Amino acid sequence: VVHEWYDPLYRFAWSLCRDPDDALDLTQNTFHKLATRGDGIRDLTKVKSWLFSVLHRDFLDQYRRDRRFPSTTLELVPEPVADGAAPPGRGEDTAAMLRALAGMEEKFRAPLTLFYMQSFSYKDIAEVLDIPMGTVMSRLRRAKDRLRERLESGAAGGGDTLPFRKEANNG
Repeated sequence: VVHEWYDPLYRFAWSLCRDPDDALDLTQNTFHKLATRGDGIRDLTKVKSWLFSVLHRDFLDQYRRDRRFPSTTLELVPEPVADGAAPPGRGEDTAAMLRALAGMEEKFRAPLTLFYMQSFSYKDIAEVLDIPMGTVMSRLRRAKDRLRERLESGAAGGGDTLPFRKEANNG
């Protein structure tokens, strides 16, 4: 299970928190919970959803805790990001898309990441995020529209713009 799901879980965690160390912590904590509480999973086909649900809940708990008790750091110069910390991508278009995605609210970023980067179904996303399937579909639609707007306007950071063709069905 660890071999099969470690990389996808890490990429999902990274897309949520945008910090390699926090993503590693979330991933490690998820597998720790699997080791200590995983015997309660009777249907092994549900492991994927269980892992992503646990990771997402832990992220939300940490996010709420950080908002309630903000911390300050004494470091003035950020450390360079380690090689391989970011999810694999190709070219400037991918970098612009990832910057635009990172700037989105979590409620839109999580469904997009699960659907496009992890190939989750609507049903699985609804289960992981603990929201109705209709909400998943509407958030995906709104998230894609917002992502497209950010990329077309250059709001992704660094003045990145990507051209999009307007088509009848551009899903």
